Amino acid sequence: MTLDPVHVDGIAALARVLAENVDDGDHTDLARTVWEEWLDPLRYDGRAVVEPLGEQSLRAAAVDDVALAERPFETVHGLDSGTINPTTFENGLVLDMAHAAMASVPSDLDLHRSRSIVLTTHTNDRYAKLGTEWQTHDEAYSRLRVLQAPNVNRYAEGVVHALSLYLAESEHALRHADDVSDLLILDGPIYPKELFNWRDRDAELRELAEEAKPRHIVENYVRLVERFVERDVPLVGFVKNPISKLVTRTLQTKGVDAPWADDTALFSRLLERRTPPDAAGETARRTDDLTFTSWFVSRGGSDRTLAADGDALGVERRLDPELYEVTFFVLYDPRHGVLYKVEAPYAFTRDADRRARLTRQILHDVAGARGPPPAVTKADELARISAHEKASLRRKLAEDVGTEYVRTYNGIRWGELF
Repeated sequence: MTLDPVHVDGIAALARVLAENVDDGDHTDLARTVWEEWLDPLRYDGRAVVEPLGEQSLRAAAVDDVALAERPFETVHGLDSGTINPTTFENGLVLDMAHAAMASVPSDLDLHRSRSIVLTTHTNDRYAKLGTEWQTHDEAYSRLRVLQAPNVNRYAEGVVHALSLYLAESEHALRHADDVSDLLILDGPIYPKELFNWRDRDAELRELAEEAKPRHIVENYVRLVERFVERDVPLVGFVKNPISKLVTRTLQTKGVDAPWADDTALFSRLLERRTPPDAAGETARRTDDLTFTSWFVSRGGSDRTLAADGDALGVERRLDPELYEVTFFVLYDPRHGVLYKVEAPYAFTRDADRRARLTRQILHDVAGARGPPPAVTKADELARISAHEKASLRRKLAEDVGTEYVRTYNGIRWGELF
């Protein structure tokens, strides 16, 4: 215990000062105004960056009823990728390792055993040749590859992390696409948005985004959509921690006083429902219903890259470009006070009946699991690398590389490196 009660009381007093000076009493009304007046469509520079897909509406579903309802998809697969996080070695080598896994509900043990593992390296030695092709392992259940990252002066850690994560995920999804019979849920967005965001960073990352290796990863996701369209099996992404600021930033450019830090705060305020004030004027959050929006098309921010008028980083799209566009709805779970975002390519949401089935499936899973869909949770458990495993892998890599990794005090403090 580092804070005594007197310190806690002092902090509480400061919080009361903040509450007196930050009045959010009208934020609910403002959120409703944004919903009713600005999203049909929301334009930026003459483009519709957010617009409704079908009828725009706010909806609610009783938690108990939707949890017990028949689920529209008999089998659901989930996909996730975990990393050891970027590690720097004393010889200048920077690397990260990601491994992707696919889960199935009901379970498929052979599928769960399979892995796609990518070790991405960065070195300032421009003449080093460190990459390999895919190699099989574990009786061909798993594949491994070393990827050499393009040379950068800065951002080496972020680059090796993103390339490892997205290459492992996309390759594993393509490898097992035909194993998915009804529905695949990616743990996270449907596209590698961090690679798209490089274009909005400094010149070095903008140039890197156009290089062959990042473009190949983007192509994997484009081909994944095409494969699932060909098989008529839907593909969605379940975003557990949405961080988009597309709506709030666009509103601010229009002079709208948008007080929310990001779109999650806006939609949470819009979807949260509270009980009538009691005798003391207090209200409580209602927890009997999941609340959610109708579907929207998103063409701004990182989503503009695969909008119909986007360039897809130069990747050829073999279908109508409109079919790759990002569509989404947001779901608020009042039991924990958290907001989730569900994404899908327009190819799978243009049909109103399929949109409704996808929505019901996600509601059923979230209501019953009190959190992310079970297929996503199971994939996360398969792909997650524990702190102990990360430390062991770093030690093994240091041994094989022939040099020590660079330790930091935070690593010692939090027990991450030992």
